[in-house]
Parts: sequence; C-alpha cells; structure tokens
Amino acid sequence: MDDTLRLRLDIAYDGTDFHGWARQKGDLRTVQQTIEDALSLVLRSQVRLTVAGRTDAGVHASGQVAHTDIPAEALNQRSIEGDPGRLVRRLAKLLPEDVRVVDVREAPAGFDARFSALTRSYLYRVTTHPAGALPTRARDTAVWPKPVELEAVQACADALVGLHDFAAFCRPKEHATTIRDVHSFTWAEVSPTLYEARITADAFCWNMVRALVATCLTVGEGRRGAGWPQELLLLDARSAEVPLAPARGLTLVGVDYPPEGELAARAEATRARREM
Repeated sequence: MDDTLRLRLDIAYDGTDFHGWARQKGDLRTVQQTIEDALSLVLRSQVRLTVAGRTDAGVHASGQVAHTDIPAEALNQRSIEGDPGRLVRRLAKLLPEDVRVVDVREAPAGFDARFSALTRSYLYRVTTHPAGALPTRARDTAVWPKPVELEAVQACADALVGLHDFAAFCRPKEHATTIRDVHSFTWAEVSPTLYEARITADAFCWNMVRALVATCLTVGEGRRGAGWPQELLLLDARSAEVPLAPARGLTLVGVDYPPEGELAARAEATRARREM
C-alpha cells in the first residue's frame, strides 16, 4: 500500500518583496522557501514543492499551482483530521500577508503541477501616465515612460502569436528549448493611459513575457517599426535590442490542465520534450 499522498496547492502572492519563486542559497526571501517552511512545520514532515511556473523577482501570482508528495500519515493530526483543505486555515496563521495558499486538495492520479499543465496565462498591467501608477496599485502596475498607440501595440502582439522560436526574447538556459506556442496575446486600454495585456502559451522561457510586452510597447511608442517582431523571430539567440518590461506589472493568473484521465500522458509528453 502506497503511504505517500500528492497534494495540489493553489497559491497567490505579491512578489514585490520576494527574490522570485525558487528557493535560493543564503538568506534570500523566496516564495518557495516561505511556503515550504510553513507547510513543513504544520505537517511535521519535510516538504518540497514543484511549481507550474517559476516567477522572477518582483513578479506576482493569483493563480499559481504547485504539488508536493507527503507521507499520508502527516494529515492524521487533530487539527487536520485527514482533510487537506484544513491546511488553508492553518497556513493562513503562519504565512506572511504577501503570500497565501488559497486551496489544498489531494491531487488526481498522474497530476504534475509543472509537466501536466496545458497552458500558463499572465496579465501585464502598465500605465503611461506622466504621474505614474496610482499609489494603491503601485506594486502591481508598471510605468512606461512614453505614450503608446494601442493599435500598433496590438498589431505587434498579433505577430508574436503562434508556434515560434522565441530565442530573441529569452535569457539563455543551457540545453533548454526556446520554442513555444503562444495561443493568444491581447491588449486593452482599461482606462485612459492604463493598459492590460493578457498572454497565454503552453509555457514561457526565462524573461519571455516581460520581453514580449516591452517589444509591443517599443513598437507602440514608435521607436521601432511594425516589422520588428518578425525580424526578432528569425534570430536564434537573445537580442540585446529587446528591453525587459518592469517585473512589477506581471502576474501569473492561471494554469490550465487536461481532464484527469489525460494528466499522466500530458506530463510524460511534456517531460520528453523538455528533456531532449
């Protein structure tokens, strides 16, 4: 009888004061370390999390997903009584206000937070107002220094949709592919000079979303022509001409998974591609 239980955690955090998701050496504060330490304390067992998408320093999440494997007996405590959902309240008392585990449940068979995912979706929020972001939204709203033309911004985004090699937009990582399938990339002006971009892809490589956003804004302000994104897609290495949009405007808002019966097959197929 298998005495190990896999849990799925749904997580939200304000990334402003974190050095990204991934646990790091030394005393750097990270989301992974913060949650793992709290969960290990509650379960009285060492916890290690596997996450759907590692976010960079300053990047937020409202729809992050992770999993962990724990001894089944770790839930046999009076305050939990075998119900993983009770961990939400326990963790709320231990975690700082800028990170929350909003749901915990037993993961279905074959579930892997990273490799079973079909898509990840991000929201980018940016203002071009000369006064900058509203004080109440300063932590999740980036500032772009020049006005942009929304029609040009969207045309650039349209050119970046599809299956491409996004090497020009990604920080290099040894033996990692930069081929990604961007399913959608849309911009909207939600109020005068305040814009939101929504982008969904099968996965994103390091710094890719911030580079894509900055590319659109650069075209939108007229500093680059409409054909620039197509030129960048022809490159096979990171382009120094592509700036990075500020991290604070970026939020991971959702991760989508296939039906339960297809989770294991999806994980196997994704792992095979990533490990080539």
